[in-house]
Amino acid sequence: MRERQEQYPQLEVDLGKLQENLAALRERCQVSGIKLSGIVKGFCALPEAAKVYDRAGLDSIGSSRLEQLRTLRQAGIRTPLMMIRIPMLSEVDELVKWADISLQSEISVLRATDEAAARAGVRHKVILMVDLGDLREGFWDREELISAALEVEQKLENLDLLGVGTNLGCYGSVQATPEKMEELIAAAEAVEAAIGRRLEVISGGASSSVHMVLDGTMPSRINHLRVGELLLLGRVWGCDMPELHKDVFTLRAEVIEVKIKPSHPVGELSVDAFGRTRTYVDRGHRRRALLAMGRVDYGECEDLVSREPGLIMLGASSDHTLVDVQNTVRDIQVGDILEFDLCYATMVYLTHSESVHLVFREETTSE
Repeated sequence: MRERQEQYPQLEVDLGKLQENLAALRERCQVSGIKLSGIVKGFCALPEAAKVYDRAGLDSIGSSRLEQLRTLRQAGIRTPLMMIRIPMLSEVDELVKWADISLQSEISVLRATDEAAARAGVRHKVILMVDLGDLREGFWDREELISAALEVEQKLENLDLLGVGTNLGCYGSVQATPEKMEELIAAAEAVEAAIGRRLEVISGGASSSVHMVLDGTMPSRINHLRVGELLLLGRVWGCDMPELHKDVFTLRAEVIEVKIKPSHPVGELSVDAFGRTRTYVDRGHRRRALLAMGRVDYGECEDLVSREPGLIMLGASSDHTLVDVQNTVRDIQVGDILEFDLCYATMVYLTHSESVHLVFREETTSE
């Protein structure tokens, strides 16, 4: 019987390496008394990968999409689920159905969440977000924060105030620093003074905060982080854990054309398929290859990192990727498969694309 032929473009997820990344980071954080929420939105909460998180003993699993949390719950995930985007008023009934915890920053949404929890007969935990200058979500006015905390604590009978948290670096490019963590701790302690008890969670941000755990500068009261990118790619800007695998994800694409052509378009130039005016470098006639994938699959081709020595990324349209193979080590031919490493953005696109074929590798790499 003929063996099943591989299909491309293909995204391979090495579940063994993902498991080892989770174990390594969790161990480092435990030493500092920090619990982890594993964020799965980067790979569209694929249940096959999320189940690795479920087995890892994380404090919670989080996503910014309720539909992803629903998928996880329906797939049998037992770890508490966290909604990490501020909820919409229109989705609070779904929120309390699929999420155990949510990040919140509006008193009107907190009140609606309380009412939804009452209707559903459940208790829902909330973390109040504090804006430390990145200017995305969170209470900016500290008095408003304290007022919201008091209302949750004393009046909203179906909500539990779990703690406070912050987000840095996602919009305003503000770095996560020990000084910013001290600001968060000060806000938390102001809340604690108002409600008369110690908060269970002070959540110091995302992957961009992990560097402080590694270099020993994380203030001791920070006891929770929400980590996605670092677990998946093994590094983020300003933080590289050598013990983490950098190749959990592998993108493979098939070559569909190889020809020698001019390196500069011939004719009067206008805009490309996406309405952009582009510039081209004339390097003479070069050997070029077309790959059967495009921007609708992965976003920007400049974000792909080729594993093929000598290959140069040229550009892409919706369904084609153009690469220069003039100086590659091997002689690239039609039908060859090229491999790429990803960044966070390309991973998000690829796992949402119905045209990309997913493959899961189960083996661990440890002896």
